[in-house]
Amino acid sequence: QVQLVESGGGLVQAGGSLRLSCVASGRPFSKYGAGWFRQAPGKEREFVARISKSGSFSDYADSVKGRFTISRENARDTLYLQMNSLKPEDTAVYYCAASGRTFLSTTAERSDWDYWGQGTQVTVSS
Repeated sequence: QVQLVESGGGLVQAGGSLRLSCVASGRPFSKYGAGWFRQAPGKEREFVARISKSGSFSDYADSVKGRFTISRENARDTLYLQMNSLKPEDTAVYYCAASGRTFLSTTAERSDWDYWGQGTQVTVSS
């Protein structure tokens, strides 16, 4: 089992920045691909970004490309999401996730992800 705990959410004005963190425990984090998803009120949970086990490869939803950056620090068992130029439509609960699949075989589908955190709220005011 892998436990994931997110932090770093909060209230920010449009155009501002936040950095989310997700600390993993239970098994070596380097054995898992990792990603971020988000869920806005009344909407389905959606993919935001993912990163390979080594951190060499990453992928983003079109809605966040150029504004968000996913990274990881395996020595600290930690995943990050740097969010810049935030917009009100970025308001959501953000979840980190881990997958034992390879990067190429992991998609944005929730069923590809094995472990989930409890989420952290991000609110962007206009």
